[in-house]
Amino acid sequence: CGGSVSDSSGVLQSPNYPGSYPNDADCVWEIQVENNFRVTLTFRDIVMQSGTCQHDYIEVYDGPLHSSPLLGRFCSGSFPTYVSSSNMMSVRFHSDSRDSFRGFQAHYSSIPAGHNTTIQCLPDYMHVVVSRDYLQSQGYSAQRVTLNDNRCRPTVTSQEVVFNIPYNGCGTIQEENNDTIDYSNTIRVASSGYLIKRKKNINLHISCKMLRKGWQQVMYAAEDTVDVNEYQFGRYDMNITFYDSPEFLRQVRSSPYYIDLNQNLYLQACLHSSDPNLKVVVDTCVASPDPHDFNSLAYYLVRNGCPRDSSYATYYSPSSHFARFKFNAFEFMSRHPSVYLKCQMLVCRLGDYSSRCYRGCRSRAKRDTSSAEEEVDVVVGPLQLRGGDAPSGSTG
Repeated sequence: CGGSVSDSSGVLQSPNYPGSYPNDADCVWEIQVENNFRVTLTFRDIVMQSGTCQHDYIEVYDGPLHSSPLLGRFCSGSFPTYVSSSNMMSVRFHSDSRDSFRGFQAHYSSIPAGHNTTIQCLPDYMHVVVSRDYLQSQGYSAQRVTLNDNRCRPTVTSQEVVFNIPYNGCGTIQEENNDTIDYSNTIRVASSGYLIKRKKNINLHISCKMLRKGWQQVMYAAEDTVDVNEYQFGRYDMNITFYDSPEFLRQVRSSPYYIDLNQNLYLQACLHSSDPNLKVVVDTCVASPDPHDFNSLAYYLVRNGCPRDSSYATYYSPSSHFARFKFNAFEFMSRHPSVYLKCQMLVCRLGDYSSRCYRGCRSRAKRDTSSAEEEVDVVVGPLQLRGGDAPSGSTG
């Protein structure tokens, strides 16, 4: 149950709804709608263990679960409606080991946030547009709009004031939180007049919050970059490329990538970001014959930083934005004509030795408390055996 939701509207409901939900469930949905839209969530049905809401309950958060304000916690009563302050909202459903009920159903949709100011969190910078109509309606001049660092000037058109604000300059401030690495700046609109000011100055506080956890899936072609949707809550841009040797000099540009059984495969993950103070490592890689199902027939090469396949190894990388690794084409491929990889990469603050990037193999049983990593997942493939029909064989 739970997961990432990115459609403009949809339905959330407890597991087995309208049947009884299971005991000991803990489901988290992350609703992320288009840039510069808000999430509105309305509950249509709630039948749960009532009382103090200590046993079974629903929680709604104004953004990612671990770093956002709690909008409401409830288990019965009237059907509430919530509206987010950004383009993201999280919903958590929890049940204990006792009684079970029908649960809940809720509908969500996206609504425009208004277009006085719009923000896009692009891989290398924040793209911010301020409407000149808005400024003029408030009595302000577009020529008096500046950043924290007034050497970074906007582009002023007939309708807009446009800033492209780097994550690593122009007075941008970086901050780490449980769910995000935040980049923030302030656009200042000064009132005219030196001796007498009849209006207050305006400070537009803008922020790109790069999510620490997200699943990116894409059909892999060697020359393509992973297309990542950027939001006010953004995601780091990552791609994975095959190379033909451990020197990592020549990319494999063919897709599908035809290989021999037990051939060494060399891969490089690349993080596209203008922030030099980031480090990327491989956390989990799992193989499957189905690019949409990595559970039914799954073969783990590495999981939570712990190698599961004896041929898996990592290589030194010349940049903290690269992660290099290899494995052998395994017996798993002898039964299936094509194999896809789903790799979870960790993005951490460079030099944060408390983060998972520096701590290596870890147990999933204990929740990590570091605030300095994000998970970005990429699907690559297909890999196909060279030659004719795949031979029969045992699953590895």
